[in-house]
Amino acid sequence: MPAARNILFIMFDQLRFDYLSCAGHPYLETPHLDRLAQRGVRFSRAYVQSPVCGASRMSFYTGRYVHSHGAAFNNCPLKVGEMTLGDHLRRAGMSAWLVGKTHMKADEEGMARLGIDAESVIGARVSECGFDIYVRDDGLWAEGPDGAYDPKPSPYNAFLKARGYEGENPWADYANAGVEGDGEIASGWLMKNAGLPANIREEDSETPWLTSQAIKFIDEMEGKDPWLCHLSYIKPHWPYIVPAPYHNMYGANQVLAPVRHPGERDDPHPVYAQFMANPIGQAFQRDEVRQAAIPAYMGLIKQCDDQMGRLFAHLEARGRMEDTLIVITSDHGDYLGDHWLGEKDLFHEQSVKVPLIIYDPSASADCARGTVCDELVEGIDLTATFVEAAGGEVSDHILEGRSLMPFLRGEQPSRWRDYAVSEYDYSATPMAARLGLDPREARLFMIADKRWKFMHAEGGLRPMLFDLEADPEEFNDLGASAEHAAVIDLMYQRLGAWARRLSQRATKSDQDILNMRGKARRVGILIGVYDGSEVEPELLASYEGKARRYAGGKDQET
Repeated sequence: MPAARNILFIMFDQLRFDYLSCAGHPYLETPHLDRLAQRGVRFSRAYVQSPVCGASRMSFYTGRYVHSHGAAFNNCPLKVGEMTLGDHLRRAGMSAWLVGKTHMKADEEGMARLGIDAESVIGARVSECGFDIYVRDDGLWAEGPDGAYDPKPSPYNAFLKARGYEGENPWADYANAGVEGDGEIASGWLMKNAGLPANIREEDSETPWLTSQAIKFIDEMEGKDPWLCHLSYIKPHWPYIVPAPYHNMYGANQVLAPVRHPGERDDPHPVYAQFMANPIGQAFQRDEVRQAAIPAYMGLIKQCDDQMGRLFAHLEARGRMEDTLIVITSDHGDYLGDHWLGEKDLFHEQSVKVPLIIYDPSASADCARGTVCDELVEGIDLTATFVEAAGGEVSDHILEGRSLMPFLRGEQPSRWRDYAVSEYDYSATPMAARLGLDPREARLFMIADKRWKFMHAEGGLRPMLFDLEADPEEFNDLGASAEHAAVIDLMYQRLGAWARRLSQRATKSDQDILNMRGKARRVGILIGVYDGSEVEPELLASYEGKARRYAGGKDQET
């Protein structure tokens, strides 16, 4: 097989790491994703940099920790100066395109301050995480008493209207709603309706629509290699509702028992207690909610896998499987009632660990096909991987991840990381308000290695700690255990070392710094010299000779 010329970076939204058959799910069959894993490498310990959409994605798109890029929550702008995946790839001669979702909020104030026109090529890229846009649709076209959640125009709604779906918001009326027996809308926001088929033709629903857009993109880019396409799906993110025939492929008898223990509710960590008590946590503690929502979630995943079959078949037919590196991942997981929680937000495996499959068509990757890598991998590693795959130089003074290409070739990189880091800024949530924390205190940090998972909470709160060997389901919080003080000290040392890393000197590489050493004297800066004997004569050449005398101004009267 030839080396990869193009990159297809596929991200699903809110897809759990263990809801694939290749990852061991006993009921959910995902043969197309499984086959890709057999042709590539599946990473079993892949962690995102934040367990919430916006912050996680900004780390994927910049290759930097949240601590560095600063877009710490949904709808928090990515500051205008941040370099992105697209910036790095274009420097290497590869274009970067978006098909789907980014959840990116543009730094409009920063752009205005610098005079950057959003309609210009540079302005458009700054507004879109560095991508050129084939189609962007963030997928949540919700409306409430105070207006729309996302005021941007929806390409998907435009598509639905062109297909004959009437109304101002077909996304809400058709794609994410069923029909009750009396003909009334059965909104997907109400999880009791999850078992109904969405009121839309399956081929017009969100996942097939985005697959069609990706196929059009691939065809239109024929002869325009090399490119990266970020195909970013909206599903299986809630609302939990899916069109026929996927709505009833799975039943309540195939809903796995929740991974939770009554002891977790005995004197829990204050932050954990607040998330258990929030509305989504309370909802997913109810059996009827799980039995309604989870089969629909599984149906959404099955539809995603079927669309992968459609997409991969098209790539095969066009000969593109032979020269396209393909990545499958997610921005975070979904608790689905595990640990008495719903949604994401905290650092249990169900939330912060994601699927990651990479297929490299290159002959150098043949030796690793079908393997599972259990090294600690972070979402930020993908940007470095893509830059190396594109033949570029990984600027490690900017990019904080490391290339995964050695693992794809069956090699073990030297000095791989000992721990993974994730962060969560929950300052905008009601949970922070109930804890009485100001915005600068409502922050969490995770340090995880192969044995221990540690969480530090700002605001004077105690840490959390789990022994992943003795307690792989993360039931027993050891954060207050005096017997584990040494482990907690180690984790704080790691957190301190990580916080002190060099991350903001992004305009000068280490080599630039080395090249600057000792050069000041050769450009005339002679600090610490007394009589000149201390330096080479040539360094004084500009400062020797007959003294000049002031001859008076040119406008002086003669």
